[in-house]
Amino acid sequence: MKATANDNVLDRVFHLTEKHTDVKTEIIAGITTFMTMAYILAVNPNILGVDGAGMDNGAVFTATALAALVATLLMAAFANYPFVLAPGMGLNAYFAYTVVGQMGYSWQTALAAVFIEGLIFIVLSLTNVREAIFNAIPMNLKHAVSVGIGLFIAFIGLQNAKIVVDGATLVSVYSFKGAVKEGLFNSVGITVLLALIGILITAVLVVKNIKGNILWGILATWILGIICELVGLYQPNAEVGMFSVLPDFSRGFGIPSMAPTFMHLDFKGIFTIDFVVIMFAFLFVDLFDTLGTLIGVASKADMLDKDGKLPKIKGALLADAVGTSAGALFGTSTTTTFVESAAGVAEGGRSGLTAVVAAILFGLSLFLSPIFLAIPSFATAPALIVVGFLMLTSITKIDFADYTEAIPAYICIIAMPFMYSISEGIAMGVISYVVINLATGKAKDKKISTLMYVLAVLFVLKYIML
Repeated sequence: MKATANDNVLDRVFHLTEKHTDVKTEIIAGITTFMTMAYILAVNPNILGVDGAGMDNGAVFTATALAALVATLLMAAFANYPFVLAPGMGLNAYFAYTVVGQMGYSWQTALAAVFIEGLIFIVLSLTNVREAIFNAIPMNLKHAVSVGIGLFIAFIGLQNAKIVVDGATLVSVYSFKGAVKEGLFNSVGITVLLALIGILITAVLVVKNIKGNILWGILATWILGIICELVGLYQPNAEVGMFSVLPDFSRGFGIPSMAPTFMHLDFKGIFTIDFVVIMFAFLFVDLFDTLGTLIGVASKADMLDKDGKLPKIKGALLADAVGTSAGALFGTSTTTTFVESAAGVAEGGRSGLTAVVAAILFGLSLFLSPIFLAIPSFATAPALIVVGFLMLTSITKIDFADYTEAIPAYICIIAMPFMYSISEGIAMGVISYVVINLATGKAKDKKISTLMYVLAVLFVLKYIML
């Protein structure tokens, strides 16, 4: 009777019957979603940590888990959707490699910019601006955004695994012969080989439809790395950024302190031109990366209505915006909706109960930091590459028979990996869609919204002004 009473309470809170689901299905869906995206707990500290943006790896791990916990609970509360949030792939790369790496800003300043643009996003979400932009983007471009993000994430994975490296042709394949010649095979070369094996292992798991295939692929690759280190085949070499893959349990299973990053936001230059530039850069990237990822998730999960709109999108966007500012305070990059949420939807998850279950698991993961922090980038890279494939499948939904739809979609797709930016891909897609349809006289038939024209003009001005 007690279980029945609890089920009834959950039914009323999350409208399970109305959404044609039940408690058991939602719990399984939440576990599945967590398992498919738990890799972010290993990947984000690698990207934002000492070897990336220069932040403390342990602090970033804790901030990542807490940001996911808070934002995902907000998604359940505000929208009752089975979407799970965490610091986003692509956005963390932009934070580490572009803002901190290329532009030369400190990570403290970058966090301040993320916090402020999160506040601006809260306002934009409450005033329907983000919802209007989401609805204005044509369906074919929405599918293209999902595909482009997939290629972008896969490219990051190839780089993290060092399968693709800098070369005379801009990029080239890692040379095992060169590694042996330079005496680096047992430190770098073996990890590249393990990453390639990891891709095949993860692919087999995906084909066999094993639940949590992404996470199992990471663990399998990591275990192979541990074996290689134990038998001496893999030899850590700090000088080339290759460290031990064995978990350090010397400090027990305590939660890593967030002190090195918590509230370490640098607002000193808030009224300077430089800060305004970086803040708007984050604002621009976050706006369209978030919309792009949300489009990708909803499209992949078939949750858009016949007009390509997402019901209750305001609540979902608000959760995303509040999660971003909260995450910045904790010490991590922009928090966003994960495409892996589609895995939970595929398991039957239809309500915020799925999100609550995943959020609880992110909370419990805080006590397993020695394990997640020991997982190397060569073990998480296969996950990124396979997630890229899963997002690539949306390409079948693009109407290639209509060139006025297909060509802008194509431009959007290729721009993301080649320009190393999700937002640039969306910008190129929007501009080309408007220009091509105007030039061919199809704009009136397509009923392109006024907002699309405004976006195209703003994007053009961005390239002229910046």
